[in-house]
Amino acid sequence: MAAEDTPPERPARPGPDRPQRRWLTAVVVFLLITIPAGYLVISALQSRDSGEEKQENAAATGLSEGWPSKVQRRIYDIWIPPYSADVGFHEKNSWRSSSMYVQFITSAEGFDRFLATLGTDRGALDRGRITIGPEEAGDVGWRLGPGDRWSGLVVDQKDPEPTLDVTVDLGNPAHPEVYVVSTITP
Repeated sequence: MAAEDTPPERPARPGPDRPQRRWLTAVVVFLLITIPAGYLVISALQSRDSGEEKQENAAATGLSEGWPSKVQRRIYDIWIPPYSADVGFHEKNSWRSSSMYVQFITSAEGFDRFLATLGTDRGALDRGRITIGPEEAGDVGWRLGPGDRWSGLVVDQKDPEPTLDVTVDLGNPAHPEVYVVSTITP
């Protein structure tokens, strides 16, 4: 064989570099997987804690004093008569439904106008009927009924409009106390 027929020799790789490169590659791959996974776990835990904390805060505070925003009133289809007193609200959201709790004291005329916005009148009220259940009332600290001074009605609307449970204390006919729970079910 001539010198021309022999393949050229490859330079030998130094032995120590190869294991270091494998180790470095393994560490980089490990970090590329675990760091984003760690961030996802931390983010999920913070998100869960945040939701639980919001729910606990809402349950602890009950009603917020004042008027719900115009957007909330429009979404939940709740009209509050002007010059109403002791207005309070609470919004409760879950996967199954969203509810707005509203209370206010108004004049007899204001109450009639409120009922008119719902497409009804005083004749639709059932005397002695409490339409807001004890569990819902308990969520915001309401103590409703029993007795003849209480009346209620339920306004069922076509989806996606909310269902409104209205209970009113007519103990003072000149200034009825109105309690409303408007529920939207997606």
